[in-house]
Formats: sequence, C-alpha cells, structure tokens
Amino acid sequence: MSNRKLLNIELGRVSPQQYKDLPESGLVLVLDNIRSAHNVGSAFRSGDSFKVDKVWLCGICACPPSAEIHKTALGAEDSLPWEKVEDTLEAVRRLKAEGYTVVAAEQTTESLMLNDFRPEPGRKYALVFGNEVSGVRQDVVDECDFCLEIPQFGTKHSLNVSVSIGVILWHFRLHISL
Repeated sequence: MSNRKLLNIELGRVSPQQYKDLPESGLVLVLDNIRSAHNVGSAFRSGDSFKVDKVWLCGICACPPSAEIHKTALGAEDSLPWEKVEDTLEAVRRLKAEGYTVVAAEQTTESLMLNDFRPEPGRKYALVFGNEVSGVRQDVVDECDFCLEIPQFGTKHSLNVSVSIGVILWHFRLHISL
C-alpha cells in the first residue's frame, strides 16, 4: 500500500463563491493592532481554513489589497469578508451588540485555560487577538466576556499571533462543527 500525497485538485476545495454560500459558522476574528501584514495574511488563511465568517482589522492592521498579506493569505483575503475599524473597542462593542460572546486570547489573572474550555454550539464567538509585542489592549480585555489562554510549557510564554489563531480556531472546530 502506498501513502500517496493528494494533489490539490483531489482535495475538494470550495471556490470563493461556494465559500461565501456556506452556512455561517458563528466565528469571527478581531485583530487588535497586528503590525505584521504577514501575520494578518496568516489570520486570513487560517480563518478561511476553519471557516470563520469575517475578519475585523482594527487599528494599525494592514488591509487588502497588499502583496505582504497575499503572500501568506494565498488568496484567502479575497474569499473571507473583512472590515476595517479604527478602534478595536468600537468593533468589540458592535459585536457584543450583535450577540457575540467576545473572547480575548490573552494571559490574565482570570483567563481560562483553552483545554478547560468548551465552546457552546449555537453561540456566536468573536475571538480577539492582539499585537505581537503588547497583546490585546487592556481596555479591550476589560470589555471582553472572558479570556482564553493557551497552555505553554517551555521558557517562552508567548506564541506568534498567527500560531495562536490557528490553535484556538482548531480548538473551536473540535467542539463546534458547521
């Protein structure tokens, strides 16, 4: 038996139009002042892969069209809806008014460990990810419903924001399916 790698045409990927026609997942990403366009592009790519409904680009986040975003998004910036908002707090308040549970990925005195958290099916979640150096702004953390922390075991106590996005989206998809 041969364990042959699948060709791209064998993966059954949906087209950008088919993506837009899929049912909403109830998940959105909120990027709080992500300074690297490559990290923004990676957020688009992971968001597309895990079928989030929208990416909110807040503050200094780069916006499409951008060669740097495209380099890591590989076109996901064209299939995944996005909105630019100058202030993350404004985006969070709008999402809460729309019925989202807003969750920051942040290490806080009261954060829940990701492995101890189970998202509730049918609930809408807005996942907030912060700046590569300073994380999610404190006033945004204060406005969130709660914070999730990814357990870590080495000498570093942080992950690249694009890695954090992938880990947390995977966790949500383990417990909530389309």
